[in-house]
Amino acid sequence: MPTSSLAAITGASSGIGATFARALAARGSDLMLIARRTDRLEALARELADRHGTKAEIVTADLTLDADLERVAARLREASNLGLLVNNAGFGAAGVFATAQYAGQEGMHRLHILATLRLTHAALDGMVARRAGAVINVSSVAGFLTSPGAVSYGASKSWINTFTEGIWLELRATGSPVRVQALCPGFTYSEFHDVAGMDRSKLAPKAWWCSAEQVVGESLAGLEQDRVFVIPGFRYRLLVGIVSRIPRSLRRTLLVAMARRSGRLAKAR
Repeated sequence: MPTSSLAAITGASSGIGATFARALAARGSDLMLIARRTDRLEALARELADRHGTKAEIVTADLTLDADLERVAARLREASNLGLLVNNAGFGAAGVFATAQYAGQEGMHRLHILATLRLTHAALDGMVARRAGAVINVSSVAGFLTSPGAVSYGASKSWINTFTEGIWLELRATGSPVRVQALCPGFTYSEFHDVAGMDRSKLAPKAWWCSAEQVVGESLAGLEQDRVFVIPGFRYRLLVGIVSRIPRSLRRTLLVAMARRSGRLAKAR
């Protein structure tokens, strides 16, 4: 990506989004920082200006709201120097779907699916015309692994994987140099699990946790190689490879047994 181009990042106020901002600022990109928390964005913009001389535009928006989403989409369309869009905004909520609060389930689909759909379309229009640019859609290893207790999260991330791969195929078939990527991290140190009220120590051993810096580093390296799927961490790449070879019927049996043994379903009720 040319150093003079603009990188837009949703969910930029913390975690993977803020780490993308720091990495891209170090490469000389100007930034459009998009999130709900203005104070966090302003602090990050000051940090990057002091450290790298970065120009950062702050866009406060809740992408689950139609008006905010359309406002951000319009801003992306008019940015003639947009070189990269990172659709990173997202959240998770544990619980059995039938008894979970509906608003949270709908919000997850709005943010992961509708916002990704709308903003990707807004960005790609100009990128394809300019024959330059890239979109990174932050998905998850959960997009390959349907799991009881996280139905909406896994389903929406699975949609991101399919959506991104379809666009990648279209771009290659039409000879466009524009690139797209589905970034599929596993457990990553960030505020994500704190917001979801999850105890990290009960989710996975330390060896299975990645830093946000590792996730972003592998994503940007994969983008240079035009890899449509980037799964940070060899353990997760091995896991996805193994799971993809297990017959679906056996996989379902194992997942149900694991969920029952963990006690998560009983607690959710």
